Parts: sequence; C-alpha cells; structure tokens
Amino acid sequence: MTTLEIRDLHVDVAQSDADAEPIHILKGVNLTVRSGETHAIMGPNGSGKSTLSYAIAGHPKYEVTSGSITLDGENVLEMSVDERARAGLFLAMQYPVEVPGVSMSNFLRSAATAVRGEAPKLRHWVKETKQAMAELEIDPAFGERSVNEGFSGGEKKRHEILQLGLLKPKIAILDETDSGLDVDALRIVSEGVNAYKERENGGILLITHYTRILRYIKPDYVHVFVDGRVVESAGPELADELEENGYVRFTAAAAK
Repeated sequence: MTTLEIRDLHVDVAQSDADAEPIHILKGVNLTVRSGETHAIMGPNGSGKSTLSYAIAGHPKYEVTSGSITLDGENVLEMSVDERARAGLFLAMQYPVEVPGVSMSNFLRSAATAVRGEAPKLRHWVKETKQAMAELEIDPAFGERSVNEGFSGGEKKRHEILQLGLLKPKIAILDETDSGLDVDALRIVSEGVNAYKERENGGILLITHYTRILRYIKPDYVHVFVDGRVVESAGPELADELEENGYVRFTAAAAK
C-alpha cells in the first residue's frame, strides 16, 4: 500500500519580473492519496490546481514555503525531480513539451531504464511497447518521431498515458489530461488510465475542470479547490453538484 500525504502545503510562484515578489498560490493544502484510489480535484481557473501538481513533481519555479509532501513516509521535498520519478511519482502535464531530436522510442526506453534501475531486455521491451501502443491506438510509426514534435493535442495526451502504462508509477498525477480531446480520444485515454489503475493498483490524482472525463474514470473522492486550498471533499456525487450548479457556492464562501 502506497500513500502520498500532503500536509498544510504552502507554495509561492516566481514572477517573470525577477524583482517582483512571488505570488502566494497554495495556502494550506491537505490531501491523502492511497494505492487504488482515484481523487478528482475540481475548481475554477486560477485556484491553484496545476500549481499543486507541479509542486509535487518538483518544478523549480514553484517554491514550497511550508508544509510537507511525503510518499510512504519519505520526504518528497528533499528529492530531486528524477528521484521523485524513481520513487514512484508520475506527472502527465497539461501541456506536454516537445523534445526535438529525441525519438519517442529512445525516450521511452531511457525513462523505463531510469525508473526500473536497468535497461529492459530489447525483445521484451519491443513487445511491451507494441502492445501498449495498440491499446491506445497509437501508430507504431510515432516511435521514430521526435518526442511530441508536430503531435496534435490528442496525440500528445495519448503519449502521456503511454508513458504512464510503461513506467508503472505508484501515484499518477494527471493535470487536465482531458483538455483538448475529442470524444474518441477522451475514451481511449480514459481506458488507458483505467487499465493502469487495474494492473498496478495505482493511486490517481486527477485534476480537471469538467465532469465529462469522470464518466469514464470513476472517482472515489472529489475535492473542490478554491483560492489555493481544498474547501470541500465528498464522493462522486459532489461532481454532479458541480456540473449542475458550478462553483458559486464555494467561491462565495471563500470570499467572505
């Protein structure tokens, strides 16, 4: 059983102007994600949802000023970005970056080698990647293309979930994986996430604006994020309330 525990987390974000004071985004986040659980974080734009994902992953722009993040009792904040990945944390980014000159096949095998501690045997690796790409309806020719270069938004998101399936993390953080996806791509990506959870008993922290992805990926818990903190947590029924009424009840309460 793996546990990601976030306690009273405060995070500042540096501004583009080096002389400007950093912006205080997260203001005391408390959250626990365990193996086999799916947690959906929903909230209005600018509430700090993506900041939470980047802080967990170790993005240098985001400074943790107080609080803690632990994975199975180990201090995540003392780990480098690659150490966090090897420990079992995975981030599917809202805007996956392009890496010209590095093929998808080389990137995936290098990442798997780093996480597993040894290079996968080539014959088994080819079979493994071929099966994973087929499940996500990814053309094998993409393996020889540079990472995300010239990919559509949907293709980039499928490749994020391909990495999820191959790297087999303990906890997966999915930052608006549904953004920009058409109906077919949303279904395929969601099936990939569900397959990961079933095979690995992984914990999922799913950040989204919309309930449409929750029709495919069923959350155990839904958390409302407003003004840098979790203001309410409940079961899947909370997502239905948000779909019907929006965030007004929560934003109004936070403004008082």
